[in-house]
Amino acid sequence: MPRDPTAMMWLQACELLERADGLQRQFFRLTTSQRQTAVWEPPVDVIEDPDEIVFVVAMPGVSAGRIQVVNDAGALLVRGVRPFPVVSSNHTVRQLEIPYGVFERRITLPLGRLELGTPQLVEGCLVLTVRKLGRER
Repeated sequence: MPRDPTAMMWLQACELLERADGLQRQFFRLTTSQRQTAVWEPPVDVIEDPDEIVFVVAMPGVSAGRIQVVNDAGALLVRGVRPFPVVSSNHTVRQLEIPYGVFERRITLPLGRLELGTPQLVEGCLVLTVRKLGRER
C-alpha cells in the first residue's frame, strides 16, 4: 500500500524540527530575562589562574557596538543583540539553527576583590579578564 506523500512530508518536517531543536539546546541555552522577552544565552568558557579569571563568551556575528557588559552585584551581565544578517523579504528560511535577536548571559563572579579589565572582541568571542586583587606576589 503506497504511503501518503503529504503525511511523509509532515513526518520529515517534524523530524527536522526536532533535530534543529536538539542542536539548539546543545549549543545555546534559551532563557528568559527581566525584559519579559525570550532571549538566547551565549556559551561561556572560564579559564583561571592564581592572578586572574578569563571569561570567553561566544557571540560570532555580533559587533562591539551591540554588546553591553555590566558589573551587577557579584556578577557580570553580558547583553546585546545579534541581528539577522539577511533583511530581504525575497528569501525563504530553509533552516535556522543560529540564534538571533536579544541575548543575555549572567556570569557569577567568585567572592573577593576583583577588577574587570577592558573587554575585547576577538574572532567572534568577547574576552573578559577579571584580575584578582589583594594577592601578594
